[in-house]
Amino acid sequence: MNEHPETEVIATTPPAPTAPPTERITVRTGELAGGSDDPGEVGESAPHGERTAYETPVDPATRSALLEDGTPRPYVTIVLPCFNEGAHVLKEIDRITAAMNSSEFTYELLCIDDASTDNTLEVLEQAARDFANLRIMPFRRNGGSGTARRIGTQQAHGEIVVWTDADMTYENERIPELVRILRDDASYDQVVGARTTEEGTHKWARVPAKWFIRNVAQWLTKTRIPDLNSGLRAFRREVSLPYLRLLPAGFSCVTTITIAFLSNQHDIKYVETAYAKRAGVSKFHFVGDAYRYILQVLRMVMYFDPLKVLMPPALWMILLGLGKGVVDMVRHPFYFPASTVLLIVSGMMIASLALLSDLVVRSRDGV
Repeated sequence: MNEHPETEVIATTPPAPTAPPTERITVRTGELAGGSDDPGEVGESAPHGERTAYETPVDPATRSALLEDGTPRPYVTIVLPCFNEGAHVLKEIDRITAAMNSSEFTYELLCIDDASTDNTLEVLEQAARDFANLRIMPFRRNGGSGTARRIGTQQAHGEIVVWTDADMTYENERIPELVRILRDDASYDQVVGARTTEEGTHKWARVPAKWFIRNVAQWLTKTRIPDLNSGLRAFRREVSLPYLRLLPAGFSCVTTITIAFLSNQHDIKYVETAYAKRAGVSKFHFVGDAYRYILQVLRMVMYFDPLKVLMPPALWMILLGLGKGVVDMVRHPFYFPASTVLLIVSGMMIASLALLSDLVVRSRDGV
């Protein structure tokens, strides 16, 4: 019999290091643009219709310098939405890659096929075999250029994100110039190619409409804006992340990100660029898109500074009502018409709404 009692040995292992907190971004097909889930799958290896999930660090500073496959993370991501651009998208890809290859920057060209009805996706798939830095995200349903740019920015690997169009209108060979400004001057968070000419359709109506919308935005943001809705711009991805949820699905996404940056004291530098006649058919609808532009400008300023939108008309209505009340009292003592009371009460209601909206804006966390 063994005199020594048996000793129980318990093996312990050190706890595994915890990974940095991640935010799971889920992209599902078949949903409406701008909703909680985005239309289209955005994984280059995901078959049509499948749900694809991605994990992105909550803090951009925790992003690894390497991608999952071990390759270095590029410095620049160029997001290129494509919708029925099959006839000329290859020329645009060649122009962009030639400019970036001759620059000092590592990059990826993220082409998003927004459910094109022509051969755009086939052209992109063929180009992916010929261009090493090309990545494709095909959407099953059309979500609009704003949705494409938002998802592209969320899934960008680069520190600097560039937005541009595939219609041969912008000077995309100058993309490295925009990126250098951000690299060399940390005081700027966005660089915009400000167009010096207007070559779009309905030029007779677009010019005064854009002038009016731009001046409204300048008055509301108290900032000079040479080009409010230029599609050529470069910005710091980590700065843009809190504002991506504000982007609408359509063309006014470029207006939104401009006003969002300016409203939060992120400096924007404007660089004059030429603007060529577009290739293919324009997707811009003057009446509908101009109306949405105006609404988006007002919506964005309401989001950040509602007093600036609501308080001026409220005060004018109250003052007008009081002035009218004095005149009414002189003309008809102790008689207040319903219109006078309505002016004063309406002004007070709008002023109360303005103060309540401002309270909500100042009490929320984050953006």
